[in-house]
Amino acid sequence: MKKLLLCLSVLAIVACKQEAPKDYVTFSGKIENQSSDSVVLRTRTTSKTFKVNKDGTFKDTLKVETGMFNFYDGNESTNIYLKNGYDLKLTLDTKEFNKTLKFSGSGSESNNYLVEKAMMQENLIAPSIFDLEEANFNARVVELEKEMNTFLETNSKDLDSLLLANEKMQITQFIPGITQAYKQQQARASQFTSFVGKPSPDFANYENIKGGKTSLADLRGKYVYIDLWATWCGPCIREIPSLKEVEKEFHGKNIEFVSISVDNGRGYKAETKEEAAKLAHEGWKKMIADRDLGGMQLFADNGFRSSFVQGYKVNGIPRFILIDPAGNVINADAPRPSSSKLRTVLNGLENI
Repeated sequence: MKKLLLCLSVLAIVACKQEAPKDYVTFSGKIENQSSDSVVLRTRTTSKTFKVNKDGTFKDTLKVETGMFNFYDGNESTNIYLKNGYDLKLTLDTKEFNKTLKFSGSGSESNNYLVEKAMMQENLIAPSIFDLEEANFNARVVELEKEMNTFLETNSKDLDSLLLANEKMQITQFIPGITQAYKQQQARASQFTSFVGKPSPDFANYENIKGGKTSLADLRGKYVYIDLWATWCGPCIREIPSLKEVEKEFHGKNIEFVSISVDNGRGYKAETKEEAAKLAHEGWKKMIADRDLGGMQLFADNGFRSSFVQGYKVNGIPRFILIDPAGNVINADAPRPSSSKLRTVLNGLENI
């Protein structure tokens, strides 16, 4: 009997140790068509790199302060909610990042919610909302706020309480935030009127993905629609499907669609600037191939510091520019491909 009681006591102690809450997160996953040999979890103040094996698997642990982290796979990123004690597993195919991203294990409910929310908002809030007249804009954002509240109410059952509180707070900040962005957009439009009708800032000998070098002067005689972008820029990437549609619609017309990458190393882990620049250049080529990008694909000579980019006072991307056949500026801040205004503008050009 004493031996039995002793055994039971030992088992009880072991059981208690096994049930003790973990003070760290276990994060693992499998990535198909991986973009890098590592992935990163980061906040403004912390960063943790996870080594990705050749078969796309990874696993490691980290201690966290409960909250939101940015997950970066070397090409695209998303938000992840972490809390000590989670054993979170991720699966992903980088060729369809948002559509294939799924979580399982403890903490998966909150993170799958974030995936669904990102997809919902991507379809809900079109960039063309900033093209609306003010009265229509104000009415639309009220509708959007209602839809966000409905989405949260429908999907909040299994959310962590801190995440739920944060989501409610974000919705209350939505209208003030997007209204401020709308006002800034309207002010920005007037900022570039001085460019209209004047010779465009120039670029020369930019690397062309199809080989050789291309200068703006080579495009004289055609309208030129320029897309300034980078592989790390989420809003830029979201414009790609719309840009492809516009390119197809105006194929054979007197217009050249030119995408200029300003990649300069941002988003690529390297020990030196030279190494980061090399990785960015390779990443540019890879994304063009992976996403089957059309038009004319060029690589800026010095990223954001390129004289062409500086000449247009670019401080954020994507940025779209329309130039006439004589090399003069039609619009230094042209409508983006996802905006219905772009087709109206292009269809209105003479002799296109």
